[in-house]
Amino acid sequence: MLKTVLKAGLCTLLLLSMLPGQAQKLPKKKAVLKAMTRTNDYFMKKWPDTGKEIVTNKTRPSHIWTRGVYYEGLMALYQTDKQKRYYDYAVDWGEKHQWGIRGGATNRNADDQCAGQTYLDLYQIDPKPERIAVIKASIDNMVQSEKVDDWNWIDALQMAMPVFAKLGVLTKDTAYYGKMYRIYNYSKTKHGTNGLYNPEDKLWWRDKDFVPPYKEPNGEDCYWSRGNGWVVAALVRVLDIMPKDAPHRAEYEQMYLAMIQALPALQRADGYWNVSLHDPANFGGKELSGTALFVYGMAWGLNNGLLDKKQYEPIIAKAWKAMVDEGVQRDGSLAYVQGTGKEPKDGQPVNLTSRPDFEDYGLGCFLLAGSEMYKLK
Repeated sequence: MLKTVLKAGLCTLLLLSMLPGQAQKLPKKKAVLKAMTRTNDYFMKKWPDTGKEIVTNKTRPSHIWTRGVYYEGLMALYQTDKQKRYYDYAVDWGEKHQWGIRGGATNRNADDQCAGQTYLDLYQIDPKPERIAVIKASIDNMVQSEKVDDWNWIDALQMAMPVFAKLGVLTKDTAYYGKMYRIYNYSKTKHGTNGLYNPEDKLWWRDKDFVPPYKEPNGEDCYWSRGNGWVVAALVRVLDIMPKDAPHRAEYEQMYLAMIQALPALQRADGYWNVSLHDPANFGGKELSGTALFVYGMAWGLNNGLLDKKQYEPIIAKAWKAMVDEGVQRDGSLAYVQGTGKEPKDGQPVNLTSRPDFEDYGLGCFLLAGSEMYKLK
């Protein structure tokens, strides 16, 4: 039943996008950059000390995954608008943490390795060995081991896969690509008994807790918006980093295209995606972080010639306008960002006045989306 509805929804969406006056126009580059700058300025002013610990329900260091995702976005903003203050802010963050990851060089946890994405970006700008020593040692430890079941939750793909890809390019050693694929493939085909990816719906279950027979209240499978957004972002970043002839690149591209094809019919009328992709009534409503990651993925696909402009431009234009008009607040903060968790009920409520327990990762997702929106012609 749902698949019939989804197909009908996609057809309706495509027809509407072709009607005169119905399709939302792409934003001007100046407007995209203004939104990125405004939201980032809010955050930098709020966190002048890059090493300050994050205090929510407990105290955490400021190089955990939430902050790592923000710095991914900041580096994307820096590539869009090379203001020295962005670079200096990122370098200061690395230096405050001595270019380390939580748990040290023996740590295999993808969330903690996320910081390494920015360390590697900064190393490429100024190749000081200390910038990548710890993250390289952490990944080398994984490459040299037989263990392949590390990524048992789909967020991990975005946190760690780009690090493997960046090291593969930096060292010209395909062992990084090989190990990355083996861990990824185990997540895809083994975790949760038969893997976390459902080829029928072209979406991923967040972890083993959500594979069948688990069901949403409406009887459908549970596909968490931001979780699938993390997978889309992982694939985009890996494809953007790896050379054209890198091992398994074609399979990553096929997965990217499959997921992107599943998303248009699930978009809300207001441009956002719900926190639950197949049950809009389960904590339904606007949600910015998942939406931003989908916009990032689709805009990247357009910029790289993988997607059809007539189909996807109206989708991302509508989503971007919704995020800027309703999500970006006067002070530069972002509304409608779901707090941390792993399913629709977590991090609630999500509304205009609520703010998530961590404000950094939502901004990182928004900046990634903006960096690709800015490139659109």
